[in-house]
Amino acid sequence: MPTYIVLLGPPGAGKGTQAAVISEEMGLAHISSGDIFRENLKAQTELGKMAQEYMNRGELVPDDVTIAMIRERLSRPDCVAGALLDGFPRTPAQAKALDEMLATLGGKVNLVPLISVPAEVLVERLGGRWTCRAQGHVYHAKYNPPKQAGVCDIDGSELYQREDDQPATVERRIRVYSEQTAPLIEYYRDLDLLCEVDGTQPIEKVTEALLQAVRSIAGK
Repeated sequence: MPTYIVLLGPPGAGKGTQAAVISEEMGLAHISSGDIFRENLKAQTELGKMAQEYMNRGELVPDDVTIAMIRERLSRPDCVAGALLDGFPRTPAQAKALDEMLATLGGKVNLVPLISVPAEVLVERLGGRWTCRAQGHVYHAKYNPPKQAGVCDIDGSELYQREDDQPATVERRIRVYSEQTAPLIEYYRDLDLLCEVDGTQPIEKVTEALLQAVRSIAGK
């Protein structure tokens, strides 16, 4: 039986970092919805062209297009043992569509780890990031400050704060995530698939907790 894991976590929870480690450790394909979109758009696949049309009009890409992209990705040889899904599903409707899709592949969602981090910690993590204009080197006001304020240690270029990293934007992103994802979290909690992990721990501790949870259900 293939193993399918849906990894949840707010912006700044370290989901991408943990997804890469877990997928490698467990031999599962790491399927990022963002990567799939970029791949289809760049390759100008039929699904990519359909998605582009909606995006050009400033509209959300419909679920059926997104789901078709996920289905195509899951059908590839590297997903025979299963996959770790990152960024999909985002709603209960997408979760139900995923359940139906996996059933046709002889599998089901086995576990849904949720990396939990309080909003104030997320704002501190994301809102303190600064980027150099020349090469994109990243600093953090608290965790990795430059030697000279406002100047990149490596190339001496100016440091600036991306719009996505400004505190007001960060707070809005977290609020939107909470509102959109709360029903999905409850959906998986009701199915007894949710496993919450404290994301305020050191990265290694979070990884350890996630791997322990995943190993406990692998192959079930």
